[in-house]
Amino acid sequence: MHRRQFLTTATAGTTILAFPAVLRAQSKDPIRIGFPLPLTGTFAAIAADMQRGAQLALEELNAKGGIMGRKVDVMFRDDELKPAVGAQRTKELIENQKVDFVVGGLAAHVQMAINEQTKAAGKLYISVSQSDEISAKPDTSPLTFHEALNPTITSRAVATFGIKELGKKWWIVYADYAFGKQNTAVFTAIAPKLGGTLLGSTPYPLGKPEFSAHLPRDPGCQARRDLRRHPGCRRRPVPEAGDQLRPEEGREDRRALHFLDYTREGGAEVWQDIFGATHFCHELAETVPQAKRYVDAYTKKFNRPPDSYSGYGLQRHHGSRPGRRAGEVDRLQRVANALRKNREYDHYKGKQWWRTCDNKSFQDLWILKVRSPQQVKGEWGLFDIVGKVAANEELDRTCAEKGHV
Repeated sequence: MHRRQFLTTATAGTTILAFPAVLRAQSKDPIRIGFPLPLTGTFAAIAADMQRGAQLALEELNAKGGIMGRKVDVMFRDDELKPAVGAQRTKELIENQKVDFVVGGLAAHVQMAINEQTKAAGKLYISVSQSDEISAKPDTSPLTFHEALNPTITSRAVATFGIKELGKKWWIVYADYAFGKQNTAVFTAIAPKLGGTLLGSTPYPLGKPEFSAHLPRDPGCQARRDLRRHPGCRRRPVPEAGDQLRPEEGREDRRALHFLDYTREGGAEVWQDIFGATHFCHELAETVPQAKRYVDAYTKKFNRPPDSYSGYGLQRHHGSRPGRRAGEVDRLQRVANALRKNREYDHYKGKQWWRTCDNKSFQDLWILKVRSPQQVKGEWGLFDIVGKVAANEELDRTCAEKGHV
């Protein structure tokens, strides 16, 4: 199959292949991609989902001859959700495995450590974790790209929907690390502008699955909406906390993000009627043709639908277009320039684009609500899609606010 045919008919490409696709080097050596991610620990299920997405795309791509006749190898390494380990694994991938590019990192503090290694080595890096710093100075670089959403976009979108549709008074329970703190700060700043009131916030230790003790218990608290910011397996409710995790009568519960695996593990009995945001849900297959192609292929290979972060291991080969224009690409800076020049791409859920001033990806996100046990469709049909927030650069900070001039 000709490469253009593959790009338009294959189920999905991968983020890890977005930038190698511009290569036209004559070498027949494999294109090596380093992929540090937390295969153990709090985010293990999310990382496994992302790894499966990458494996699916690689299998399809290499079966059709790779990229310009070059096989693609991906070297997954467990960063254990620890910055020091992530930095060491990245350094080993660069120095010992001679990787051409790096993609990965699934927590803000770890991806920053990975980014420091790629910057020092002059390697192109695509981050797939929520972070406000990764696309801002002094942490970013011309070779640093950010594919994921970030806390500013997520919280502004969540606040806009939640305050309009669910209620005005809020209390935030958040994991005490970068993601939770950044989301809380953004929500606190934006809520008054939208007519909302934040009555208080409560941090709890990262990695603790039992957090009911941190929920607001003050009988004088009149918050009718709880916003909880805690992705990862720490969101799994322990059985005795189940009733406390469900919204009280008259009170809505809202997550910053929903994840399929953790919702399924807790069950609709615990999670029903709880709202959350996502950048991808397998239920989109019912309305988005690109999503259907991807979900069908993923389900066929893994006997289950994809969760949201598989999409950050997946991305159509939008870099192939600049590859045709850039000619022989032998420097990573030319690869980065080609991505910025040809900024729009459409892979597994619709159009996305890079903002050229900060290498930040912009994409749609959706609001989900967990179905009641009676409404769940089969083993995995836990979500109703109840809203969409279209990609919009105004949801993020401006490039000037990020230090780009």
